[in-house]
Amino acid sequence: MPLLVKDYSWTQTPSSICLTIPLKRANPRKVDVFATDEYLKVHFPPFLLEVFFSEAIDDDTSVAKIGNGVAVLTLRKKEDRMWEQLTIDDADKEILKSIRERAVLKAQEKSAADSKTRAEKKQEENKYTLEKMMKIEEGQRNNIEKLKADERERATAELEAWKLQQKREAEKEEARKNRQTQEQKIQLSYTSQLSPTKNTGTAKYQRKDCDKKNLAPLPAPRSPCTIKIQFTPRVFPTALRESRVPEEEEWLKKQADARRQTSTDVSALNDLKEDERNPDWLKEKGNKLFVTGNYLAAVNAYNLAIQLNRKIPALYLNRAACHIKLKNLHKAIEDSSQALDLLLPAVADNADARMKAYVRRGTAFCELELYAEGLQDYDAALKIDPYNQTVLSDAEKIRQFIQGSMPDHLAPEKNM
Repeated sequence: MPLLVKDYSWTQTPSSICLTIPLKRANPRKVDVFATDEYLKVHFPPFLLEVFFSEAIDDDTSVAKIGNGVAVLTLRKKEDRMWEQLTIDDADKEILKSIRERAVLKAQEKSAADSKTRAEKKQEENKYTLEKMMKIEEGQRNNIEKLKADERERATAELEAWKLQQKREAEKEEARKNRQTQEQKIQLSYTSQLSPTKNTGTAKYQRKDCDKKNLAPLPAPRSPCTIKIQFTPRVFPTALRESRVPEEEEWLKKQADARRQTSTDVSALNDLKEDERNPDWLKEKGNKLFVTGNYLAAVNAYNLAIQLNRKIPALYLNRAACHIKLKNLHKAIEDSSQALDLLLPAVADNADARMKAYVRRGTAFCELELYAEGLQDYDAALKIDPYNQTVLSDAEKIRQFIQGSMPDHLAPEKNM
């Protein structure tokens, strides 16, 4: 049986009642307060306080503060006037039981109403969020369609300009041929007017009607001759490039195999046009988007090209540059490393691409403040091109920063 609390106190104003209940060293976290407009229960085991109000209160605006060994309840009255007493005196047990049951029923109804209100509010919020997402997606689709339409118009304009240029060149060629034919006709006409005559044992061509036509004689044809060419023997040593023939042949074979590889995932190609299924076309598209600063769209173009062909190093190399701009530094490191793996064996034809891969990975490391790893990649790039002044300058800045000889405001820039 719980112990009933009798030593509580209360005061009132015309608008509120202040009820003070000693907690008798009870844990504040274990104090349970339950209130309706005509009933109050405060339970902190093993103690229990029940109050059957003589008049109605507003339980929605009432507050309870628990701490320092007491519970202070501020109860708002529904009518602003002074009460003659706090509780019902000499009430029958059945009446008290009925009040208690009504309080429980009201609490259940209120809880159900609150749950329904919360559910409706959550549903409204979800509906609002969904509408916002649909509007955003619709705007993105409209932007994509606009970009596609602009690209189609630009491509159509370029095609028309190319056709016009070809037509003009054809007209020029036709005019040149007509002019050449006319000149040949004039030449033949002029030659037919010449007749061979002998004068003092020497063959000469005399002009007919020279005074009338004023035509100069043609020069005599050149006499044939033979020019002898002698080659000097090869005495210099074999060039270094010729000693890398096996590696270069392997690189060329690897490039040819990469060009022949295309994704067999038909589902990824269903929504693409014919030119959009070409990795080279997508790479050029991504390059143009990168130049305009639309790095996210460029990444999407490179992603689709990589799905079509995963063996082209330039795709990973260009996507790494986009990730650096977007501050996706770990992805930039992964793409640069993948490009370096594909750029093997190391030959002169892929030296420039390997240097770019090392510099971009080193830049990503420096952005992550991993300067030692970044310096290693810059040194690897300098082994490929030791005279690149930009890479030399950036590598020296990183080295000084690591050694602590460079002030923070002169530290290597993040966009190296």
